[in-house]
Amino acid sequence: MEPPCAPAIILVRPQLGHNIGMAARAMANFALADLRLVLPRDGWPNPDAGPPAAGADWILEAARMHGTIAEAAADCSRLLATTARPRDSRLPVHTPAEAAEAIRAAAERGLRTAVLFGPERSGLTADDLAACHGIVTCPVNPAFGSLNLAQAVLILGYEWFRARGAAGAADGAGGPERATAGDEPASVGEVAGLIAHLDRALEAAGYFHPPARAPAMRRTLAGILARARLSAQDVRTLRGMVAALESPRPRGAPGPR
Repeated sequence: MEPPCAPAIILVRPQLGHNIGMAARAMANFALADLRLVLPRDGWPNPDAGPPAAGADWILEAARMHGTIAEAAADCSRLLATTARPRDSRLPVHTPAEAAEAIRAAAERGLRTAVLFGPERSGLTADDLAACHGIVTCPVNPAFGSLNLAQAVLILGYEWFRARGAAGAADGAGGPERATAGDEPASVGEVAGLIAHLDRALEAAGYFHPPARAPAMRRTLAGILARARLSAQDVRTLRGMVAALESPRPRGAPGPR
């Protein structure tokens, strides 16, 4: 059986080129190669990333820069965030080992996962977490819970590599289960398109009132749709419903051809 596809590593607003290079080095240690950057502070490419990568240049050369998390994870079906659990979050919380096993199981169905890592100083925000399906938190000394960006990538990479190896050594009776056309999970990009479509319709209907509450209302909407774990067909159906509400037709009128 060919090994399942590795997760994409997404660094959100990383501040130092040095840390990007160290993260690439950690990725290379454990057969991770898909590095995606969301709005790095000093732009990309960054010459400061090369030396600390210690030879993992192919990862830096292939790294892609994106303007948003949704864009960076558009081709992924699952999105996990590495962060301490926010008090008001309703997302399931996993250890790195649990997350790695979930990533492996999804990959064997042909589904790609992306893992978010926040900026060094502040971590991920509530808006960053809105489209995520789960949180990955490393059990650390409660008196000192600070992890370097590259350390966090290293821990997740190690657990992924270990889970992948255990799966490869297992003597399975059949091939890996594949997602069928009917139950194929919607990608992050497809759900983002639904959210944007629904946002436009709700904005036109005056739903986001008062304006001061609009950001929190949009986060809630994104969280509901992310937790729903919609299929690709679900997204198409819901977008069709929103489109019908935007342009209602008289009863009995023919649909579009």
